[in-house]
Amino acid sequence: MTIREQLEQRELQYLSPYATKSSESKGRKREEVECDLRPVFQRDRDRILHSKSFRRLKQKTQVFLLPWGDHYRTRLTHTLEVSQNARTIAKALRLNEDLAEAISLGHDLGHTPFGHAGERALNEICPNGFRHNEQSVRVVEYLEKDGQGLNLTREVLDGILTHQTAGEPMTLEGQIVRLSDKIAYVNHDIDDAIRGGILSEADIPPKFRKILGNSTKERLNRITHDVIINSMDKPFIQMSEEVDEAMQGLRKFMFDNVYRNPVAKGEENKAVEMMKKLYGHYMEHIEMLPEEYLRLMKANGDTKEQVICDYIAGMTDNYAVKMFQKIFIPESWKI
Repeated sequence: MTIREQLEQRELQYLSPYATKSSESKGRKREEVECDLRPVFQRDRDRILHSKSFRRLKQKTQVFLLPWGDHYRTRLTHTLEVSQNARTIAKALRLNEDLAEAISLGHDLGHTPFGHAGERALNEICPNGFRHNEQSVRVVEYLEKDGQGLNLTREVLDGILTHQTAGEPMTLEGQIVRLSDKIAYVNHDIDDAIRGGILSEADIPPKFRKILGNSTKERLNRITHDVIINSMDKPFIQMSEEVDEAMQGLRKFMFDNVYRNPVAKGEENKAVEMMKKLYGHYMEHIEMLPEEYLRLMKANGDTKEQVICDYIAGMTDNYAVKMFQKIFIPESWKI
């Protein structure tokens, strides 16, 4: 018996009846020889972790565009915090921690530079619209490995696609990631907003602090315990009504006071215009795309609009700025 088979047997013996078992996966679109060491979801986790799109997350905006300071979240650190939340909950509920981790690490691979401002820009200009969860699936199915994709399991693909509120994850592990994403960004965005002088802890409405706590640590602890207690030995993942309402209220508070705050988001219009100009430039000069994108377009019949969206969405913040300067700013004007 291989090490993988031993681990699969251990899952069958230990995990909850509601857990997704590695040996019972719905499989991959392309069949592969099984690894002798790693069950399928652990293997998916490793593929995502070693991908180029995962490495690029370190230079993509979470909320604050190119902040002055090293301690603000990026899209990568957000992803790691989602993963930590999801693993904690999955382990406590005896669900499949490897699956929860793989979905978490892959959920934002298709996110644009400049955060949701970049996503909004591409959604406005791309003929078929743009949604980062769908782009994340496109990245792992098609764009990675020079058009081969990562050939992930159907459970991981489903969790990535449904990590936003649209759709219902097919697994409890997917439900955990969807909730962990919200838990992570609401709490770490508060922390970053306080660091940036946009909020103070006292600005958070007392009714939410009374239920959830008076610090990021207290809120994460309260919410995580609440999810675990209310989901234990059940075929669904949920919060108590009280905590859920407080979380929704806190999320609305963040939209009103941070996500639409002119101090935090004052530079976003510049980022949006930058991305639109890049898109327009490549539409007129498709030959300037990297060879790998031109090759994919020729081999698979994708429209140039789609391929340009793929290229721009994959850029980091720094690279998008660099390309804008290279294309639109005269050399003599650059500092």
